[in-house]
Amino acid sequence: MTLEKAKLIAVYQGEGEDIEFMFNPNQLAFSRSMSIEQAKGASTNKGNNKVSFKHPNPYSLKISNILIDTYETKDGNVLDTIKKFKQAVEFIKNGSGNAKEKRPPIYLFTWGKYNYLRCFVKSFSFKLTLFRPDGTPVRASVDLDLEQVDLPNPQPGQQTPSPSASLRRDQNREAFLT
Repeated sequence: MTLEKAKLIAVYQGEGEDIEFMFNPNQLAFSRSMSIEQAKGASTNKGNNKVSFKHPNPYSLKISNILIDTYETKDGNVLDTIKKFKQAVEFIKNGSGNAKEKRPPIYLFTWGKYNYLRCFVKSFSFKLTLFRPDGTPVRASVDLDLEQVDLPNPQPGQQTPSPSASLRRDQNREAFLT
């Protein structure tokens, strides 16, 4: 059995770079909540607040302590890998470097035969934890919060972007929350 790497695969070509995790996570924390509305002053016969259920919120996935380690490589620098994660929390850029659309890239979080979540990176944080004597960071720990998202609807006159080659290749995986 081969070791499969966890990945964030960019759903559309040119919108983001695929991110393959150097080391697989040791835990995936999924959550989902329900939106409710409580009317002020309204209560039931027993005195409890009246609650209206609005809708379920999207799934969230928290992945903590994703390790990036380039200590063993000759000129390794974790900032090159961190850069891919940074780009995941920025608006999509066009060729001139301006924001193309007011949304971040959309990814598919996969691991092995499972497509876990079509998502965007809601938050990203990292810690640099080991340095060479010259100050070059060679180890980092990354935390990600991913949120489930539908595919974007193209505006009138826009072309539908084509799925990336890696996404087309991985379409036969088992779906979880996609």
